Amino acid sequence: MKRAMPFIISGMMKLTIGIATCLLLLFCLVLLQQSSNIFNHHKSVFTAELDEDSCLSRYPSSLYRKTSPYKPSQHLISKLRRYEMLHKRCGPGTEAYKSATEKLGHNHVSNSGDECRYVLCVSPLSGLGLGNRMISMVSMFLYALLTERIMLVDQRIDTTDLFCEPFPGTSWFLPLDSPLMDQLDSFNREYSRCYGTMLKNHCINSTTIPSQLYLYLFHDYGDHDQMFFCEDKQMIIGKVPWLVAKSNQYFVPSLWLIPSFLTKLIKLFPQKDTVFHHLSRYLFHPTNQVWGMVTRSYIAYLSRTDERLGIQIVACTQREKLLPEVDTHEQVPTTEKTSKLKAVLFTSQVKKRISRVTRSCTTKRPLSMTDEVVISASSTFGYVAQGMGGILYEPVSHTGPDPPCGRAISMEPCFHVPPVYGCNGKTGTNTGNIVPFVRHCEDRILGIKLVQDTS
Repeated sequence: MKRAMPFIISGMMKLTIGIATCLLLLFCLVLLQQSSNIFNHHKSVFTAELDEDSCLSRYPSSLYRKTSPYKPSQHLISKLRRYEMLHKRCGPGTEAYKSATEKLGHNHVSNSGDECRYVLCVSPLSGLGLGNRMISMVSMFLYALLTERIMLVDQRIDTTDLFCEPFPGTSWFLPLDSPLMDQLDSFNREYSRCYGTMLKNHCINSTTIPSQLYLYLFHDYGDHDQMFFCEDKQMIIGKVPWLVAKSNQYFVPSLWLIPSFLTKLIKLFPQKDTVFHHLSRYLFHPTNQVWGMVTRSYIAYLSRTDERLGIQIVACTQREKLLPEVDTHEQVPTTEKTSKLKAVLFTSQVKKRISRVTRSCTTKRPLSMTDEVVISASSTFGYVAQGMGGILYEPVSHTGPDPPCGRAISMEPCFHVPPVYGCNGKTGTNTGNIVPFVRHCEDRILGIKLVQDTS
């Protein structure tokens, strides 16, 4: 149970964005830099065309320790270079983008196969946390890679304040003057061009291709919406020039269950449980303003410590000896001294409960364990940190299990609500038993996640 683990940091960043968003960003991004020197393996993931000054966080100081054990495949690196070329050719401001935009609003279009196609990742203006947004953006980017689409993101929320532009010489933001902009908030399950609605009403087939299609992939999606993950439906969806998608889920595991995608995915990710690890590190890098806050926090609180422990929950920290026992009677500390200085970083949810533990961290038993992280079950907040940094402890359920935590079967986020319809027309299909590398999650019995198949 005691393997090397990264830490998570939480903190308050006073920008114009929400406090909860700031907490998660600092929680995750410092984890990314501290948990491994990602650029030992990942520097080749970034093209030499990127402007280092505009995004200082992309190439951090070598002071951060640990080398990531997860090396991106050469096929993934090549795929990212090809995607960057495609995005530069088809992105906002290009003639190809202008031509594609002119098709919007047409009832039916013909597709010659050589036009640029897009998938727009839209987030509601409220009610969706940064963790949900990040896991859905990674999911949508993987879908874009697999289908040769350009991924654009909604810039009305705080994405521009948080993250650098990931692609060289172009932008991933949908322009504010796009004809789609005024429609984004009207897209819902009842929208006339919602894929599930059109499929239910028999309004879409191989000969009636709309210029745009709305994908509703939230956790409460219906049976017809879920047909998005079927092979035969992807053949039709693939012809639509513009896809507009709303999601709060990490639907990557179900992409592996689509036969035409599987062959590509195996080449891109021979180690199957590293999808989020590689793609999140490629996409998400804090802007210079945010990076300054992150580095100042690191220097002030972490740079001189020997070990770092990040906590989102408390129950298993003592069970697994991650923290010393608490002297509830406040007796005089023993003369036993710790040989290492350990930084304990926790989110606001546990601040009150942890206060008396932090007072006794240097007075009880020696803290000789390596870096660890502890997160809550079913938390997208924690999934992002987990995927960027590695495997972690997490509880089995919300009801106080015994033992209170255990080792996750992989560092991949959980797809909480996968399809249950079955593309073969049978309902109740157990998607956690179809292939050995997609299993049920530890914290969501009906959810599924990617694991590294050892069979």
